[in-house]
Amino acid sequence: MVRFVKIGVLALQGDFAEHCSVLRKLGVQAVEVRLPQQLEELDGLIIPGGESTTIGKLAESYRLIEPLRQFGSQKAIWGTCAGAILMSKDIHRQQPLLHLMDIIVARNAFGRQVDSFEVDLDVPVLKQIDPLNQPYHAVFIRAPLIEEVSGNAQVIATLSDGRIVAAQQGRLLATSFHPELTSDDRFHRYFLHLAR
Repeated sequence: MVRFVKIGVLALQGDFAEHCSVLRKLGVQAVEVRLPQQLEELDGLIIPGGESTTIGKLAESYRLIEPLRQFGSQKAIWGTCAGAILMSKDIHRQQPLLHLMDIIVARNAFGRQVDSFEVDLDVPVLKQIDPLNQPYHAVFIRAPLIEEVSGNAQVIATLSDGRIVAAQQGRLLATSFHPELTSDDRFHRYFLHLAR
C-alpha cells in the first residue's frame, strides 16, 4: 500500500501559496500551518520566503518556535530564502531563529530588491530524482547567503564564484533562492524524497 505524503507550509507570511500550488501539482496534500497542532501528522514542512524577522516574530506570537524545533529534530524541514535564515544557528543579529542547521547566514547578502537575479546552478543531489541533472534555474530575490557550513551540514549548491546558496543536514534543507517561483519542480520533488 502506498502512503500519501502530507507536507505543511508555514503560512504566517511570505509566499506560502506558491509552495502549496507546486505541492498540489505534484499530487501531495499541502497544509497551511499557522498553529502548533497543525504540525501533527505532517511528513515534512516548508518555511517559505518572505520577511524572516516578521515570520520569526509571528512564530513566537503563535508559540510555534519550540514545536518547529521539535518537528525539525524528527522530520524534514525545508527553508527557502527567509526560511533558510530561520533554519540557521546564527545570522549576526538578534531575531528569532530555529537553530536547526549548522549554518551561518547573512541576510540580504546580494543587495536590495532591485539587485535580484536569476542564474543556472549545478546541483548534484538533484540527480537522485532526475538522472539527467540539468542545471537548475534559480531565482534570487533579496536573497540571503549561506556564509558557513559546519558540523553535519553539507553544501549542495554554490554560485560559480563558490558562494554557498544551498545546504543540507540530514532531512533539513536550506536554499537562498525561490524554487516555488519557477516551473522546475525538482527541488520540491527532492524535498519529498527527504520527507519520505
